[in-house]
Amino acid sequence: MLNNEQKKLVENLFTKYGKTELTRTEINAYIDDNKLKNPSWLKSNTYKIGRGLYTLPVDGQDIAPSIKEAVQQKTETAPVTEIVNQAAFIVSSLTGNIVPVKDSVFVPWGHFKDIKQIVSSKTFYPIFITGLSGNGKTMNVSQACAQTKRECIRVNITIETDEDDLLGGYRLQDGQTVWQNGPVIEAMERGALLLLDEIDLASNKIMCLQPILEGNGVFLKKINKFVKPVEGFNVIATANTKGQGSDDGKFIGTNILNEAFLERFPITVEQSYPTNKIETKILNNVMTEKGLNKVSDVDFAANLVTWADIIRKTYYEGGVDEIISTRRLVHIVEAFSIFKDKMKAIELCTNRFELDTKTSFLDLYTKVDGGEDLSTWGNPVAEEMDSNDSEDGNINY
Repeated sequence: MLNNEQKKLVENLFTKYGKTELTRTEINAYIDDNKLKNPSWLKSNTYKIGRGLYTLPVDGQDIAPSIKEAVQQKTETAPVTEIVNQAAFIVSSLTGNIVPVKDSVFVPWGHFKDIKQIVSSKTFYPIFITGLSGNGKTMNVSQACAQTKRECIRVNITIETDEDDLLGGYRLQDGQTVWQNGPVIEAMERGALLLLDEIDLASNKIMCLQPILEGNGVFLKKINKFVKPVEGFNVIATANTKGQGSDDGKFIGTNILNEAFLERFPITVEQSYPTNKIETKILNNVMTEKGLNKVSDVDFAANLVTWADIIRKTYYEGGVDEIISTRRLVHIVEAFSIFKDKMKAIELCTNRFELDTKTSFLDLYTKVDGGEDLSTWGNPVAEEMDSNDSEDGNINY
């Protein structure tokens, strides 16, 4: 006979999974989530019915009547195929809470209010968010979910991403082959938001998402199962392009997406960089979080925003090929909190650029920090580069 602690575990496991045959993975997941002792007694040969598969001892035990009744009803009414599928083993790939954590330095801007409104409505209404790198596309979505306490499953798309990655496939677990749901199916069954990050890197293999983007269910042909989305499920995709490829070569690897695929997103949101005021507030929040609260630190944040703004304007005018993103400004502040050296922080965080570009960016910041009047600069960074190029007779523009 089971003791009271063992009976309680059996009842809780059945309540959690709704079945009497569990894999070792399912048992371990429940134990880990609830910080319980390892039930070696349950995973012994006494209750083992297959490789990595165990049965809950319900028969002949003093188990709660409601549990016994539920087990009996399930056994009588469930089709044989359903029982087989459950035992053979459809495994969830996610356990526990997957609501994003609120970011203390986050400041709403752009279309955040609209995104949050759609997320909180629990309406199925796919969104395509496009914008340059590092301008907060993914951050806005995750923080909208955090503020509305909505679960979010993020999938980073590559050209290799296929149906098996998205919908699920057979995996080897505990020495046996089991079907493991992919992130799309997990989001559908949990009513979570599915975030497809960098969707324009995908190949035509993502066309398996067509019925899902219509709000319909999807048939998993490998396990002969039809999955319908529950209330709250939605899809948001982010991209650096609008799904038409990158003509200027800035975003190598992006692809032209199928027009029928793009047409299934009712709205497209164009995300821009924050205004100077918002960006300054973001950097000040990072400064505060890092314990940087001197007047000189606040001035540093303001100067960084001015510096980035000049570079962006020059970039939009075609004067330079690189841009300083909001994310890179945050990286610079974080580097400054470590090294306590402004120019070293900027240099380390701009080393990814070509030497001429990096040198011009550093020279420009020196002028901004020195309080020079930059209003007469028609194209300050480009002029600096032209000056450097003219010394050796080479022109890069």
